[in-house]
Amino acid sequence: MFKIKKSSATRAFACLLILFMLLAGWAIAETVANTDAAAPAETAEQVEAPAEAAAPASEYMLNEVADAGEVAEAVAEASKASEDPDISVVQGLKNIALSTGFVKGEWRQYAMIAVACLLLYLAIVKQFEPLLLLPIAFGMLLANLPAAGLMSHPTFTFYETLKDAAVAAKRLGKDMTDVTYRFNEATGMMQYSLQTANGGLLYYLYHGVKWGIFPPIIFMGVGAMTDFAPLIANPKSLLLGAAAQLGIFLTFIGAKAMGFSAREAGSIGIIGGADGPTAIFVTTKLAPHLLGPIAVAAYSYMALVPVIQPPIMRALTSERERKIRMAQLRPVSKTEIIVFPIVVTIIVSLLLPDAASLVGMLMLGNLMRVCGVVERISKTAQNELINIVTIFLGLTVGATTQGSTFLTLSTIKIVVLGVVAFGFGTAGGVLLAKLMNVLSGGTINPLIGSAGVSAVPMAARVSQKEGQRADPGNFLLMNAMGPNVAGVIGSAVAAGVFIALFAK
Repeated sequence: MFKIKKSSATRAFACLLILFMLLAGWAIAETVANTDAAAPAETAEQVEAPAEAAAPASEYMLNEVADAGEVAEAVAEASKASEDPDISVVQGLKNIALSTGFVKGEWRQYAMIAVACLLLYLAIVKQFEPLLLLPIAFGMLLANLPAAGLMSHPTFTFYETLKDAAVAAKRLGKDMTDVTYRFNEATGMMQYSLQTANGGLLYYLYHGVKWGIFPPIIFMGVGAMTDFAPLIANPKSLLLGAAAQLGIFLTFIGAKAMGFSAREAGSIGIIGGADGPTAIFVTTKLAPHLLGPIAVAAYSYMALVPVIQPPIMRALTSERERKIRMAQLRPVSKTEIIVFPIVVTIIVSLLLPDAASLVGMLMLGNLMRVCGVVERISKTAQNELINIVTIFLGLTVGATTQGSTFLTLSTIKIVVLGVVAFGFGTAGGVLLAKLMNVLSGGTINPLIGSAGVSAVPMAARVSQKEGQRADPGNFLLMNAMGPNVAGVIGSAVAAGVFIALFAK
């Protein structure tokens, strides 16, 4: 086993940013001329098309019939015509060489493979959010392997006549029920279509992200591992969780000013919530083409919370404020713990129906944890289920970071805006906590405000560490957990706001 080396996290973060900037600059500097003209229409042209656009051929072409005998005869003739060709040893070796990824790859793919290796290094050696950064990085690696086609869409071939489609279906071991009648964008005509190749493995797994399935399941697991007792004991913590979402909305404004659309800006702003599943959920609904850079930025910065937050916290607080010792939280009754997730689900879902899937699954997981009657499924949500979905989520999100779409100026802007979002989120929580400290007569340590971002429990631990830096006998962890879990709810609410505003 190798040993984890301790070194500067700041240095690793700087290396990551520099690499992104160099790669994106390289991509921007290269002039890409879109000179490919539309291919002329052919009898059997391969294009990609969504399956839902199709309908059975019989529904549209009731008067056209493919004679079974003619189809069988045509299949036999085609089989004779496609007998094994004579290939010399030299020609065979040449064909194999030309089919390798070394020949078919382009520089963007190799650049993304290098980025994937860097992220794997950060996940394994530096232990930066490894549970998700590792599968994301490996998904990035798989998606950029030349000619591997793990994110390839299904291939459809179009035919002029029903007989041609029937012959092709027969040769592929299919039948007439597999023939559809759809619009061919290349020819501008309705034609017979047949799926002639399946999509890649990650293409199908990605539908769990695309359809909004994986992030809510992750939230259920998070809820099953979360203790809301500190928030219930100190409801004022909810205000700190809300204040820490300041970074989301300020980054939204900044992204709009930098030329992003409202949907794109909303997706980028959610990075400031320090909640990866929420960022993914919002982006799949508002700006799926930005999923790769947003997910990578969100999880990279979540891992760097101990690097990003402390300088901001120390800059906004005095030594005296950081030494404030807070009173122990009151005990919370069993009834309060059980009623809380039910009440939150009802209130939030009625106010923001678009946040119901995230908040509802979060609170379902928490209710399973605290009710005490479904321990077995609570443990499943905390362990097996969330681990399985985490693997699929990470792989498929990483697979969206293909070189042709990732190495752009937009990626650099997203990386910069992500830092801004985290910074303002941290500052918003600390500043409100300072105000609450003044109003309460000096009983609230402003450091707990930084925990309002929803990186649970990392942000709360940072508050504890900074408090003990000023006073080794100061214990802020439980007080900081209140704003921390409130931030999880706050980021889900912010997500519901953006979806309600821009998804329709």
